[in-house]
Amino acid sequence: MAKNISLTRLSLNSNLVATVLDLVPTAAYIHIPFCRRRCFYCDFPISVVGNSGGKSASIMLEEYIAALIKDIQSTPSTEEPLQTVFFGGGTPSLLSPQQLTQIIQAIASHFGIADNAEISMEIDPGTFDRHRLLGYLEAGLNRFSLGVQTFDEELLKVCGRSHTLADAMQAVEIIKQLEIDNFSLDLISGLPHQTLEHCLKSLETAIAIAPKHLSCYDLVLEPVTAFGKQYQPGETPLPNDDDAAQMYRLTQATLTKAGYQHYEISNYAQPGYQCRHNRVYWENKPYYGFGMGAASYVAGKRFSRPRTRREYYAWLETGSIVDAPEISATDYILETLMLGLRLAEGIDLEQFEPDILKKIWSCIKPYYRQGWIEILDNQEQLIDLKDRNSLFPLPGRVRLSDPEGFLFSNTVLASLFEKLA
Repeated sequence: MAKNISLTRLSLNSNLVATVLDLVPTAAYIHIPFCRRRCFYCDFPISVVGNSGGKSASIMLEEYIAALIKDIQSTPSTEEPLQTVFFGGGTPSLLSPQQLTQIIQAIASHFGIADNAEISMEIDPGTFDRHRLLGYLEAGLNRFSLGVQTFDEELLKVCGRSHTLADAMQAVEIIKQLEIDNFSLDLISGLPHQTLEHCLKSLETAIAIAPKHLSCYDLVLEPVTAFGKQYQPGETPLPNDDDAAQMYRLTQATLTKAGYQHYEISNYAQPGYQCRHNRVYWENKPYYGFGMGAASYVAGKRFSRPRTRREYYAWLETGSIVDAPEISATDYILETLMLGLRLAEGIDLEQFEPDILKKIWSCIKPYYRQGWIEILDNQEQLIDLKDRNSLFPLPGRVRLSDPEGFLFSNTVLASLFEKLA
């Protein structure tokens, strides 16, 4: 399916070219856009349904599920079964187990789902009970991501979350009662009025809960959000840049000391529990995206569905085929670097031809000397290049150091874009 990708100017070695050409999607993201309220930092494509769960909300959900299944069934499939399926939102846990089963059955019958597939779902405290979570397990889900964001009651109110601290702890208790092994917690740092003490307390609470995975995101001020309209970056009551950096360092030190692997800029996992679905994105592999606003990467093309329900339904009715341009060779290289450098293992240098390697090295050399970049040989041992003027003929990998390289990743990536674009 991916054999139309433009590689005429791609400076990659021939073996990698063959691999890229043969890739077909084995991952699917399913967007469930409904939320009880919009959080103050959220710019995702969602529909607010309130707390009532009345008839109008029920009709809205049923209409959307029917459209979603139509979307799935009208997408060309391959003979490769899906290895990962991820239900994101929005708040997917507003779906009943029966509604979720409908969607999973549609995916399984059209694409096939591998026996050992990772099937994940984002769930929010206060939106499920023991019976509902048990129904999700019976439907085939085997990984859950609990959106706590903070374990501080006042900060939950500050960021507009619909759940309370009591809701969060009850949700954790339900997960523990059902002996769900593979679950993750989401936390946010850099919130208004948040201090290092707040950050440490949430981390310590999370460690005591002992999830297998933790996603720890920095607040991003998007212009269209309530926070984006109310606050300016670095200004009170937001933490200043130094405090925000210290929160990142504190998170890294606290979680790695507790036994979590810092495997991606914002993600930590116990051994064997990295998120397989999200690694598809970071490894720049193709994937399907279904639902309102969902992004796809198929046949060398990146495209997204319409961001409102009305536009999404109209798009489905027309049976339109997305006519997105193929990514260019330059874009493919930049995406590979941008996404791969988010991972702790970094980027395999052997995939690039010498002309691209020279540009990469000339760009990252200053950051190597600052300690933000590390070079490893084929035995995963660090190489000291401080007295060399050239990367060659060294094979191996390049990665961002942890935590400083990760912390200043935007600076490094901006330089790479400027050099290679």
